[in-house]
Amino acid sequence: MTIAQPIRVKSITEFHRRVGLPKPEHPLISVINIGSFSRPVVDGPFSIIFDFYSISLKKNFNVKMKYGQQPHDFDEGMLHFMAPGQVLTINFEKGQEHNPSGWVIFIHPDFLWNTRLAKNIKQYEFFSYSVNEALYLSDKEETMITGIAKYMEQEYHTNIDKFSESVIIAQLELLLTYAERFYQRQFITRKIASHEILTRLEDLLTTYFESGALAKQGLPTVTYIAETLNISSSYLTGLLKALTGQSTQQHLHNKLIELAKEKLSTTNLSISEIAYQLGFEHLQSFSKLFKTKTHLSPLEFRASFN
Repeated sequence: MTIAQPIRVKSITEFHRRVGLPKPEHPLISVINIGSFSRPVVDGPFSIIFDFYSISLKKNFNVKMKYGQQPHDFDEGMLHFMAPGQVLTINFEKGQEHNPSGWVIFIHPDFLWNTRLAKNIKQYEFFSYSVNEALYLSDKEETMITGIAKYMEQEYHTNIDKFSESVIIAQLELLLTYAERFYQRQFITRKIASHEILTRLEDLLTTYFESGALAKQGLPTVTYIAETLNISSSYLTGLLKALTGQSTQQHLHNKLIELAKEKLSTTNLSISEIAYQLGFEHLQSFSKLFKTKTHLSPLEFRASFN
């Protein structure tokens, strides 16, 4: 099925107009009850791009969606983040019941201008996560996050004064800080899914190393690995950090050193031949990495087996 050119929504005011809501009380921020949205008069898929941030908790959202190119299952108690310029594809099937609830916060980047959060918001990796990496909340966490959103909504509906922006920014920072905490918890509590990804990663690296691709293409990039595993680079990095204490690059180097040790101890290949097979153009680069990881030169390591 062909999807038309994405709809680009440039302002929060424009979004309100498109879904049949009154003009927002502030042009750069809005806190909305999702149940108040009008259902788009369209059947089938369409894509939408916002030029502003969104944070949403959607319930009873019986609609198929994609965030980027990943299927999005809006389960109960799932918090979803989008940064400006990202693509959300929605598919309203004909005759499908649609009685959503929840809330969404829209924040235009200009609202953050000249605040600490203007720079810091880009450091929250969950704004770049693909859909299967959305934040799953417990009932207690959902109540806490929704409480902060309600405080923001209350301030949003209060008469705007010189303190309004500071109060809303402070609440937004608190919400993002809790989300960061809950994401770290998710890495721990979702061990089965996390270790499944690690197993797939190990299988991928084993296949890649055994195929001879190292000599032809060098180490696989983090982007290649993440795309092959169908997750984002930032999620892969966060997962490995949480479970192994290593970055993706460190993990790759350690796997490479394991393979180098195997070749040094079980084959008669020269150090140069091993370096070439492992994707190194220069022997010195291989020797430097090996010594950094093992505190021995490749020759010293091989000699220890004689």
